[in-house]
Amino acid sequence: MSSNRWSLRAALACVASSLFCASVAAQTAPTFHALLKQTQASAPRLALGAAETRVAEGQAAQAAARPNPTLGLMVENAAGSGPYKDFDSAETTLSIEQPLELGGKRAARISAAQADLAVAQARAALGQVDFARDLALAYANAEAAQQRLAIARDSVDLAQADARAARLLVDNGKEAQVRAVQADAGLATARADLATAQAEAETTLARLSALTGSPETYTAVTGGLLDAAPATPPTGAAFSPAIAAARAERDAAERRIAMERARRVPDLAVSFGVRQFQGDDSTAAVFGISAPLPLFDRNRGAVAAATANAQAAQARLAVAQAEQDGDRRASTAQVAAAGQTLEASRQAENAASEAYRLDRIGYDAGRLPLSELLAARRDLIAARGRVIDTKLARVKALADLARTQGAIPFGDQP
Repeated sequence: MSSNRWSLRAALACVASSLFCASVAAQTAPTFHALLKQTQASAPRLALGAAETRVAEGQAAQAAARPNPTLGLMVENAAGSGPYKDFDSAETTLSIEQPLELGGKRAARISAAQADLAVAQARAALGQVDFARDLALAYANAEAAQQRLAIARDSVDLAQADARAARLLVDNGKEAQVRAVQADAGLATARADLATAQAEAETTLARLSALTGSPETYTAVTGGLLDAAPATPPTGAAFSPAIAAARAERDAAERRIAMERARRVPDLAVSFGVRQFQGDDSTAAVFGISAPLPLFDRNRGAVAAATANAQAAQARLAVAQAEQDGDRRASTAQVAAAGQTLEASRQAENAASEAYRLDRIGYDAGRLPLSELLAARRDLIAARGRVIDTKLARVKALADLARTQGAIPFGDQP
């Protein structure tokens, strides 16, 4: 009985362990490129851009619709007094009226709606590039926080080893009691830094999950983005989604001027009907034409507003072009600087690691004071942190440069 009970417990433990591992694996974010593909259908920001494009498509289709005719039925000379007290002398008219758009209104309306659709498509394309950049930064921040957490754990391990070494020397009478207190204080600081790093890692993972629209918060990232090679620069003329969107908005604003000018021309309404005279049971055709008189409203205000809006759109395009040029130059310089800084940071980390190793040997041999060992450990941890900071700055610079080129950051990676 006891053997069966232990077997059942072991089986349940294996199942629970498998489920836990599967849950952890499911909550680990894949690589950046795999995550970028997965989020095309789940990211709220991308869904917004797609929805706005569908709105513009519907409005463009509606712009081509012509005015509906009006069917009318009118009864005259009935339900009155005298000879008109009944329907014997009534006149019944059945008519249909069709508005006619003049001045090129329909063509201008269709052109403006198509321009608005082009704006929505350009904004959606810009949203794709901006989202890829923001996803790269969020992923890199999560990966950097994950590496900082690992460094913080290593720092606690090193601080514990230093504290044990200090306690051993104090117990052997080779160090004063204050050295053990100093080592314990360093250990407490390392543990506090570990708690801070843990909170930062959880925060960055939560932000990454929210950006991708993940139903569950990621517990880790696969990583690899901080050390990824930059994407191959695009050949030919540089393309900027921001400039393309601003240019589309300028074109749409100019087409709205033509649409408002066309609205100044009055429309005509033609009608045709058949009238029946109840008295002698005869019929006659009815023809009509009507048009508004443009005495008070000539749509001047709308034309002026559309013209000013087009001028503003042209100014926004000029601003976008200037910002594009400045961003491209700045990003190029930042990429070059980040590469040089990263190499220097790695060299500094190697030097700090070797210095700590030698100081630890010297302290264990009683040739170096504890303060020098603690300083060497702090320098090592700081050097490792600077390497991560430099990698993160490099990813940001590459992502910003890719955005100015209208490309996906690290887009040529498998």
